[in-house]
Amino acid sequence: MFTCHFCGSEEAHQVLVDETFRINGKLVLVEKVPAEVCSRCGEVIFCAEMAEKVRILVQGQTEPTRAIKVDVFVYQ
Repeated sequence: MFTCHFCGSEEAHQVLVDETFRINGKLVLVEKVPAEVCSRCGEVIFCAEMAEKVRILVQGQTEPTRAIKVDVFVYQ
């Protein structure tokens, strides 16, 4: 059963999300990751199995599908 750890809602829907990760100082984008999204506050939650699959994908020997340029801004 789903319970949002942020707002306590028990309602969520499953969607595919794009998520960025910082691995050893390098920004990595993983697209179409299955996740639950809280219907009340929008918090994105990955199950432990999915998080492990993403970790293996990003830290393994798999080559990225493509590379993109990312603009970086510092908020001061």
